[in-house]
Amino acid sequence: MNAVTQNQVVVETEGKQDNLLRLPYFVSVEQLSADDVLHLLQRAQYFKNGGQVPALNRTIFCTNMFFENSTRTHTSFEVAERRLGLTVIPFDPSHSSVNKGENLYDTELTMASLGIELSVIRHPENAYYNEIIHPQAGQHLEMGLVNAGDGSGQHPSQSMLDMMTIYNEFGHFDGLKIMIVGDLTNSRVARSNMEILNTLGAEVYFSGPEYWYDADEFSKYGTYVKNIDDMIPELDVLMLLRVQHERHNGAEAKTEQLFDAKDYNAAYGLNQRRYDMLKDDAIIMHPGPINRGVEWDGDLVEAPKSRYAVQMQNGVFVRMAMIEAVLRGRKLGGLE
Repeated sequence: MNAVTQNQVVVETEGKQDNLLRLPYFVSVEQLSADDVLHLLQRAQYFKNGGQVPALNRTIFCTNMFFENSTRTHTSFEVAERRLGLTVIPFDPSHSSVNKGENLYDTELTMASLGIELSVIRHPENAYYNEIIHPQAGQHLEMGLVNAGDGSGQHPSQSMLDMMTIYNEFGHFDGLKIMIVGDLTNSRVARSNMEILNTLGAEVYFSGPEYWYDADEFSKYGTYVKNIDDMIPELDVLMLLRVQHERHNGAEAKTEQLFDAKDYNAAYGLNQRRYDMLKDDAIIMHPGPINRGVEWDGDLVEAPKSRYAVQMQNGVFVRMAMIEAVLRGRKLGGLE
């Protein structure tokens, strides 16, 4: 048997790996090797192609705990859970005991005590999941966890659906020129994608206002381009990011005062001129929601090179594969 890491169990079936991920939790792309990603994408594509969903031998309760607003991610996870045959228990943070001072660990302990075995969580705090997956002495919480986004830290499911979209388009990652443009400092999508794209062999470039670019953090993963027009004709993938005004507070309050939507669109937004500069086989991506007329001119959102809707479609099947990996890793519902 191959070496087993903390985050993945590899099993042998008749001398061959079965290529199915088995994870006790799925919180960061840092858990994954290049092979792990490809296996996950293959499983997601299997589901997208109508492949048979594994049968559960008992009821598995799950809940989606979103402490930040969401349309795409929240709905996508619920569709994925229902497709897998899970029973989804509603959770509304505005009416939960969190508002009485209960911490996240104790909320999860309550859920586990009531029979819920899998939580999908989005939370404004970076790495909120550490208190759940690394319990302290005397704590005995057993809960499967999928991270649906933590602050400005990681967004593994968005990253995986982005990888699926790129892989479907090109069939590989090696040497692809991919530029991530926008509010980099505040983007968990940028952080997840730059890490995994490096692992997969892509060439990563960054652009956007310099006050949203931290060279100490980002230069390890790619090259900053001040004028995006210099690079657009060479790109395979143009990945646009939403300007996250809600995170521009504290030390970043000044950047919000400096921001002008028209100036941003002129310098970094996708307009018809830049669209025409892209290669014929280049694609445009965006994690959503889109600020039309800021990072993307509205009449181009559904243009032929856009993969915005495809990304959202792929999100359901990637999240099915992610959830299945945790179900198998925890041997829930008879899955192994």
